[in-house]
Amino acid sequence: MASLPVHFSRNHVSTPNFSSRIRRSTEPRSFVALVHCSARENGEDVQEIKKTLFPVKELGCFACAALSAFTLTVASPVIAANQRLPPLSTDPTRCEQAFVGNTIGQANGVYDKPLDLRFCDYTNDQSNLKGKTLSAALMSGAKFDGADMSEVVMSKAYAVGASFKGVNFSNAVIDRVNFGKSDLKGAVFKNTVLSGSTFEESNLEDVVFEDTIIGYIDLQKICRNETINEEGRLVLGCR
Repeated sequence: MASLPVHFSRNHVSTPNFSSRIRRSTEPRSFVALVHCSARENGEDVQEIKKTLFPVKELGCFACAALSAFTLTVASPVIAANQRLPPLSTDPTRCEQAFVGNTIGQANGVYDKPLDLRFCDYTNDQSNLKGKTLSAALMSGAKFDGADMSEVVMSKAYAVGASFKGVNFSNAVIDRVNFGKSDLKGAVFKNTVLSGSTFEESNLEDVVFEDTIIGYIDLQKICRNETINEEGRLVLGCR
């Protein structure tokens, strides 16, 4: 029997046919369930299960494997829209930390301390941000207008309400970034990996999508943004 802790938000519905013990966590908007997966045959369910196309043990293993994969996904340290941000850092050099980047974060967004760039101003910076790793960076309210952010790695960053007008994101990896309500007017995503990122209520006017690498599901979501001009929609292949 396999046991694993799974974190759910209030919006998730419990998966049927799994026994669980639930305890409230310290977070007001989440709870933790310890899920036990078992392939044992017991009670009246045995006769019904035997009627299925798959053996009980194989079904149990499949369910546990699927739930394990789901757990790894939801346990990812992405900052959710309804989650509180940490207090603004009091480090007087916190804005300059972007010029160093998150040296251990890389694509998984793990960090020793938050990269807090909130409300920092990097307008027209042409050298200090290029190629930096800004994984799990907090960017709310920051200004990057006209900056060269080519080849940056932004994974699991929180950029709600930030300004990226005219930013060059060429050859960058933009993975699972929350751009909600941000201003990306005239930004350039040339040969950019754009995966799992959200653009709810963001301004994508005159954004350049040239050879952008984007998945089908992500493309469907970004095409719902009505600020993308006709040329952009044509390049993306929006229907």
